[in-house]
Amino acid sequence: MSFVDHVRNARAVPIPGAASRLASRFTEGVPLYLQIAESLLSEIESGGLQPGARLPAERLLSEQLGVNRMTLRAALGKLETEGYLDRRQGAGTFVARPKIERQAGRLVPFSRTMTRYGYRPGAKVVALEQHPAGTAVARQLRVPVSSALYVVRRVRLVNREPVMLETFWMPVRRFPRFERFDITRRSVYEIMEREYGVKVKRARQSLEPTIATEFEARLLGVAPGAALMLEERLSLDARGRPVEYGKDLYRGDRFRFVTDSAPLDR
Repeated sequence: MSFVDHVRNARAVPIPGAASRLASRFTEGVPLYLQIAESLLSEIESGGLQPGARLPAERLLSEQLGVNRMTLRAALGKLETEGYLDRRQGAGTFVARPKIERQAGRLVPFSRTMTRYGYRPGAKVVALEQHPAGTAVARQLRVPVSSALYVVRRVRLVNREPVMLETFWMPVRRFPRFERFDITRRSVYEIMEREYGVKVKRARQSLEPTIATEFEARLLGVAPGAALMLEERLSLDARGRPVEYGKDLYRGDRFRFVTDSAPLDR
């Protein structure tokens, strides 16, 4: 009997010896909770367990698998942290919605990507202000310290759900009166090109995991400490001059980053 069969049948009367047969297939030297998490993730990704499916109660599932509840909770907690399970207080544990794929290393507008996947994109401006450039941002944009910058915070939406918080800086001198444009409906790069004649040609980007602060959690509709992916970006024009510096925070339970790689020369 496969792992998913045990999950599906966990509400039934336990079959004598079923748990021990499954336990006998565990690999020695690898923590049990990791093996359980990997087996469950395999079933989720293969479609054996559909989004929205409710897992059995911890007590029944731990009995069927022949492991203690602490081990089972560790496995479920790992998958919850990675965004594959949704544990709801008083309701149970459910298989989460599939993650949205975002191409790493490619400068593709958010709205265009979401539309391509059949989602309805949107945006909500949290702040659009002018501030003097601090040392770190001034260095990135190659502008004098204390020169005027636009600082923009915008929540990006998918089907009206907040999924990404972006913060970016732009030189006021290069993009005067930028605040007059509606960036809830228009792409910033499209505004740059059409209104200012500045075309973004490439960007330097990096990715690293982080966790949500209380402020970020409130805007994104997640719990403080939830897993996020930070994408840091420096956008450059055709002459290699910086035009925008940004830090985007993606919800870890809604996105996965993918990339295509060529084979290595050996």
